[in-house]
Amino acid sequence: MKRERDGLHSAKILLYSVDFAEIEEYQANSQWDKSAEVLSDAAIKLEKVGADFVVICTNTMHKVAQTIQERISIPIVHIAEATAEELKVHGISKVGLLVTEYTMTQDFYKKKLIDAGIDVVIPNQKGIETVNGVIYNELCRELFPLNHGKNI
Repeated sequence: MKRERDGLHSAKILLYSVDFAEIEEYQANSQWDKSAEVLSDAAIKLEKVGADFVVICTNTMHKVAQTIQERISIPIVHIAEATAEELKVHGISKVGLLVTEYTMTQDFYKKKLIDAGIDVVIPNQKGIETVNGVIYNELCRELFPLNHGKNI
């Protein structure tokens, strides 16, 4: 918004936050349909109160973006498509993808980048496990070992 307008303007945002513990349990048990249901309910509520579009603020849950999109009439801004567009703007054609194991090993995110002409590199299996562990056991729990246990 600041690019289009001067001054102190900012975007009007509606936010619906879900309980990640519930989502993570569904992920761990391969119950993606239940995750889709939780996120679809949130998207439907956002649409009802006037949202123009939905942004899913996590890479992994884009696995169910199509299911959610089928249940609402406003668009979902797909994070991988937006990422690909921004990479192209900056002339970047090859990226390292360091995200959850689901997102590194499945195609729902990578394929969007590849289809946009971006070369995607992921770690080997040990690297995938390390990155996934850091995400779920440190970042999601707000544990930052490099900060000597002090939350920032």
